[in-house]
Amino acid sequence: MLSLNEIKLGTIIKINNEPYVVIRADHHKVARGGGVLKTKIKNLISGNVLEKTWQGNDKAEEASIQEKVSQFLYKDEQDAYFMDNESYEQFNFSLDQIGEAANWLKDGADVKVLYFENKPVSIKLPPKINLRVISAPPAIKGNSAGNVTKVVALETGANLTVPLFINEGDEIRVNTETGEYAERA
Repeated sequence: MLSLNEIKLGTIIKINNEPYVVIRADHHKVARGGGVLKTKIKNLISGNVLEKTWQGNDKAEEASIQEKVSQFLYKDEQDAYFMDNESYEQFNFSLDQIGEAANWLKDGADVKVLYFENKPVSIKLPPKINLRVISAPPAIKGNSAGNVTKVVALETGANLTVPLFINEGDEIRVNTETGEYAERA
């Protein structure tokens, strides 16, 4: 069982026999009262987001999650398809279920898949991933005062705001947690 102090961002807990990941955690302590933890949690199976408040001696059960490496095959309008690297079994997630991570999935890339009770429930991307810029508007001369940015298209089909000096064909590093440009690769 996890205490209030152990429930942090990214922790996977079990509520009503379903796994939830903590996507926001705010600790509050009132002067003479006990601690209060306000969390926003996302169901890994359905993708539903809930707000839950924990007080004093409340405890949470840690979910038993296994990680396996699987290969991302492709995505269509509704689903993303994967293949287990050991059993070669194919499975899919709805794009709603994996959320923003769908923007950073490159065909053929290996990703960690989270399994709950031997069923794939979600994916886990590395904190930063390298992607190639396939389309970038040219930088306009004289547009360099301040922090000037432009929107480019990446090989995954996602659009991203980057600094003006990034060109078509460049490889950049994207922070998958924030969805922002990190640096040149």
